[in-house]
Amino acid sequence: MIWAVAIAAGSLVASGVYLALSRDGLRTVIGVSLMGAGVNLVVLSAGRLNETMPPFVSAGATALAADTANPLPQALTLTAVVIGFALTCFALVLVLAIRQRTGVADHTLLQAAEPPPGVDGMPTILDDER
Repeated sequence: MIWAVAIAAGSLVASGVYLALSRDGLRTVIGVSLMGAGVNLVVLSAGRLNETMPPFVSAGATALAADTANPLPQALTLTAVVIGFALTCFALVLVLAIRQRTGVADHTLLQAAEPPPGVDGMPTILDDER
């Protein structure tokens, strides 16, 4: 089972990197989301994948039994899923707003819309932006 999880996590990260390196904004957002899912799968698999007892301390015991699942990777993965969902939603809204405002979502075309650099190397502020 660990090989199937490793192949799934590797393919998620590889496809996420491929999409994140795209010039299209929507593909970039999907790629970052896929990479997050792959990393979450790696962290979750660090806690044990085989059938184990739930991570509860028995009455009278002072520690978890040896064959219990590790609850820390599960909690970290749950937190990362929520944060990743929020990041994906924000990035999608940002890409859609950029596309609506400029008409394009291509990174190279958006760089052409930047103001020219000034003497100090910083972009110049146009008079209509003040």
